[in-house]
Amino acid sequence: MSDSIVIIPTYNEKENVENIIRAVFNLEKEFHILIIDDGSPDGTADIVKKLQTEYTERLFLIERSGKLGLGTAYICGFKWAIEHAYDFIFEMDADFSHNPGDLPKLYAACTELGADVAVGSRYCNGVNVVNWPLSRVLMSYFASVYVRMVTGLAIQDTTAGFKCYRRQVLETLDLDNIHFKGYAFQIEMKFTAHKCGFKVVEVPIIFINRVLGTSKMNSSIFGEALFGVLQLKWWSFFRKYPQKK
Repeated sequence: MSDSIVIIPTYNEKENVENIIRAVFNLEKEFHILIIDDGSPDGTADIVKKLQTEYTERLFLIERSGKLGLGTAYICGFKWAIEHAYDFIFEMDADFSHNPGDLPKLYAACTELGADVAVGSRYCNGVNVVNWPLSRVLMSYFASVYVRMVTGLAIQDTTAGFKCYRRQVLETLDLDNIHFKGYAFQIEMKFTAHKCGFKVVEVPIIFINRVLGTSKMNSSIFGEALFGVLQLKWWSFFRKYPQKK
């Protein structure tokens, strides 16, 4: 059994899902994959089921009834991974904006560099984003600046969604008390891990905008992050965070 599971949420990713699964399984290190599909009407889950006959005991699928939010998909996956005793639990997008070849770098940050959370960072070594319009690059970059100013996090890419967690982190965090479902979910997880005393390390990656399929980003998701950061900071004055042991 592998010590690592990659959680990939999907919604209408039929153009990407088979290729991303094969790319992960072609890596030298063995990873398992858990797909969380939110009732994709395009048949994404059917493609995964077909591949499960080829990748038995390595590829897993949870089907949910509808679009319930990125955060709830990951929380569902985290609980499943903890239950199945994986030591290293990864978040990754299905659309190849996160390069599967960077998974071993995140793993090494946790196993060799002492990280509790390894973040695939677009901004810790300049701005490493490909095929994004300048307006979106600026929005994302300055969103991270804003988050750092409000929260005090010493992380360049506070909104990154490509990460590796040690299981201890997710066991310590109260997953049922993670509030946000969209863009702010990624910020809340980093902020909470930091407040619990865990070591968060950034690993430089190159982020490539999706070629196939449709982006799930919209103004309401970004708005949640904008105001959610202020809520996180306010809550932190009153909340008692469990500490790393």
